[in-house]
This record gives sequence, structure tokens and C-alpha cells, in this order.
Amino acid sequence: MALRTLDDLGEVADARVFVRVDFNVPLDGGAVADDARIAATLPTLQELRARGASIVLASHLGRPKGTIAEDLRLEPVGTRLAELLEEPVVSLHETTPDVLPEAPVVLLENLRFDPGEEADDQAFAGRLAELADAYVGDAFGAAHRSHASVAALPELMLASGRPAVAGRLMQREVEVLSRLLHEPDRPYVAILGGAKVSDKLAVIESLIDRVDALLVGGAMAFTVIASDGGEIGRSLCERERFDEVQAAKERARARGVLIEVPLDVVAAAEVSVQAERRTVPAAEIPRGLMGLDIGPRTVAEYARIIAEAKTILWNGPMGVFELEPFSAGTRGIATAVANAPAFSVVGGGDSLLAVKKAELSDAFDHLSTGGGASLEFLEGRSLPGISILEGRR
Repeated sequence: MALRTLDDLGEVADARVFVRVDFNVPLDGGAVADDARIAATLPTLQELRARGASIVLASHLGRPKGTIAEDLRLEPVGTRLAELLEEPVVSLHETTPDVLPEAPVVLLENLRFDPGEEADDQAFAGRLAELADAYVGDAFGAAHRSHASVAALPELMLASGRPAVAGRLMQREVEVLSRLLHEPDRPYVAILGGAKVSDKLAVIESLIDRVDALLVGGAMAFTVIASDGGEIGRSLCERERFDEVQAAKERARARGVLIEVPLDVVAAAEVSVQAERRTVPAAEIPRGLMGLDIGPRTVAEYARIIAEAKTILWNGPMGVFELEPFSAGTRGIATAVANAPAFSVVGGGDSLLAVKKAELSDAFDHLSTGGGASLEFLEGRSLPGISILEGRR
């Protein structure tokens, strides 16, 4: 079904619109350390304000588990939003105030301070529903969560005859990821990294049916290498996943999908800037060492495959990129994707941070704000925060 968007919202002049955003951003010293997710909501907020609506903003931040955590209040986010929006933002210390201040933009307190948010509690959703005349879902990063502000609230709004639609960020995410899911230009290359292969097995299974090549990096690669009998030293490994990994590889072979694992890695005895580093074959890591980045041969081989792609999906770093000695592999892949003449999509917080550190953000066609949500969408799952805006809940 078609996603309802701001184009379907109707007249909102003098109306109050509840906008669920994803302001789950890093804080440092009481200030926003990375405002990318805040900036991504500006098209939606600016359009609503231009149409005469007042806005009630709501988000979660961190994992306070239903209790108030002073270091997870949203006031610093409101301060940064006001600067970007160039308009005052009133930050409240309540999630469901009895009375809203007369202000064009109001930011509710961290929704997860109330246990009803993560419980998808109808009563909590009902109190939120009392605050507005319409609902806009623009928190793609939370769209896979059956939480009150994502699922129960828009359902209540619709049931009461009030509109519930997707914001421009949500709309763009769905359009781009649907293209990857249903009609990618080929060759279609997926690059997956990160720590645990168990976190990516479901999406690997889905991608095998869609991609032409799958390039594996990060610590998850060592489970694949070890399942083939490789020596991986002290590298992270999920041996209980060997059977699933081999089954996935067999399916890929049957479908003619290329699965590539690292040829070489940068290894060290510990995860430390000071640690002595060695570049060794990925399947012959000495016993006392662990692989912490893909090596130069791997970067070159992956770059060759990437250069021939027409569609690229990248999710997950190639190593411990946060530490400069182990960042070259991730940076090399970022550069290769940026230089490729392909439609390129990057998702996942670490991948986005790596792209930003490499100053390559503008070289990609789409930077997805949802890590887990992106992967679940690409698995073909129905996401609660999207299905309700399509009328499928």
C-alpha cells in the first residue's frame, strides 16, 4: 500500500501537529556531539511551520528504562534544534504535560522516561494523543519498534479521525530502501561489517536473494573464515553459528552470488593505539593476535568489485575504525564507494560516523538514519512505524 505523506495531511494552519522524530543523538558535556539526526528532520519541520502548524516534538534518547535519568534529558537537543531551525524551541521536563505552552515548537521530555513508551501502552499513547490534532511519523530509526509513540499513538489518532502520515525523512527512507529491496540496478553489491555475524544473519539471508556480491568485513568475518577451517587467533568468533554460516554460503553458491571475506587483516595482541600491529593473511592469524581491520589486499580487491557496481549498500565498519591504527580499511571502503558510479546507500551509526570522519558524506546518494530499522526493512519485514502509515496495521 502507498505510504501516506505530508502531501496527504491536508490543512494544518493553526493546528497542532505531533511529530515523532529520532533525536537519539550523542551528548558530550551537556551538548549535542553529532547533530546529523536533528538536521535530517528539518525539511519536515520547516514545511509544517511554513504551512502554519505549531509542532509538538517527541523523541527518545538512550536507554533510561522507564525512569528519569538527568544525563538523558532532551533539553540540549532542543537548544541545538533551535539553532538549526532558527526558531525558539520550548523544551519541557514532562512527557505528557497537562497543558502545553503557547509556542510554535515544543519538545517533550525523553519519552523513555515513562515505562509506557517501550511497553506500547495504550494509556500512555492516549495521553500523547490529547496533545495534537494530527500525527507525523518521521523517526525512521525507531520505525521497527512497537513503542507507544511509534505504533499505538498513530493508530489512536487514525481511529479518532485525525490524520497520521509520514514526514519527509521517513518518506525518503522508504523510497530509497524500497528501491534496493525491489528494483536495484545491477550489479548490486552489499558490504556488511560489524562485530557479530549473528546480528546480520537475517539480512544476509535476505540479501542472498537480491544481490550479486556480498563483501564481508569487521569482526563478523572471522566467524565465516573460521567456519571454513581458517586460523583466526584470538579474533572474535561465534562458533555456534558455523552451521548457519555454511548454509548461507551454500545458498549463495546455488544462486551464483559471490561472497567475499578478507584476504588479509591488520592484527594486534590488544585493542590499543599503542599495540604493535602486523598485516597477516586473514586465515592465518597467529595464536596470540586478533584481527582488528581489513588489510590493504582486501581493500584493493573489494574496491575492484565496488567499482563495477551499479547499486551499493554498506552497513557496518570494516574494523575498529575508532582507533586510527585500525581505521584504514573502513576509510578505504568509504573512499571506494564514494568514487563508484553507483547508487550508494550507507546505513548504521558506525558507518555514518566513518563516512563523516572521512569527510565523504556528500559523495553518497543516501545516508540512512536507521541502523536496525534499515536492516529489518531490507529483510522484507513489516515495520510497525511504517505499516500504520500505510494503513496495514
